[in-house]
Amino acid sequence: MYRLDTLTNNLANVNTVGFKPHTPYTRQRDVVRVEDNLPYMDSNALLEQLGAGVQLAPTRVEFSQGSLTSSGNPLDVAFSGEGFLTVKGEASGDTAAFHLTRDGRLAIDQSGQLVMSSSGRPVLDIAGQSIRLDDSADIKFGPDGRVYQNQEQVAQLRMVDVPDRSRLTKKGDGLFTLTNDALESMTTATGQLKQGMVENSSVNEIAALMAVQAAAGDVRTNLDMIRYHDQLMDRAINRLGRAV
Repeated sequence: MYRLDTLTNNLANVNTVGFKPHTPYTRQRDVVRVEDNLPYMDSNALLEQLGAGVQLAPTRVEFSQGSLTSSGNPLDVAFSGEGFLTVKGEASGDTAAFHLTRDGRLAIDQSGQLVMSSSGRPVLDIAGQSIRLDDSADIKFGPDGRVYQNQEQVAQLRMVDVPDRSRLTKKGDGLFTLTNDALESMTTATGQLKQGMVENSSVNEIAALMAVQAAAGDVRTNLDMIRYHDQLMDRAINRLGRAV
């Protein structure tokens, strides 16, 4: 059921810009003697060969590149390759200094700050400061993140990457948070920016739909097994166990 919920969420975000799907995993569970580190506990070798079933393994985020399409907005940018934009963490209860995102839908707010159009969070430059632009000027973004206003460079976007993507956690609104060790291992992004484009969700709608159907079938099969087991228990108690 957890796998079904996760895959359904992926399918629901098939049109979400920059969305990266979750991939649920399971793993073989160790027998009790091994799992509880009790090597000298009495056990039955034959029963141990049957295994101890499966359990959930950590769910991973699939960071594959989504397709790029023209947005018609000259302030939008999309990564072609590896990398993330950095945005300020300033929401209520948000203690992180910044977050990462692949959602490059940008806008200029009333104060002149360059922000994410979806959440209003300021986009940061290489010094970790917000960027102020004139919305009446001709604004261009270079492949390396340099920002030009009327052909004059005024800022440079902070574009970073994290080699170990397992250190990133989804926060919502297309954002990712980092662990402390991930902060120390950050590198400069190798991808290039494409102006006037957005990165589509990397969910394959056909594969996602088939995965949801397969997971739903597994749920039905397991429920049938539970009902069958209940019927056997009912017969054992009310028929076989009846006093003659």
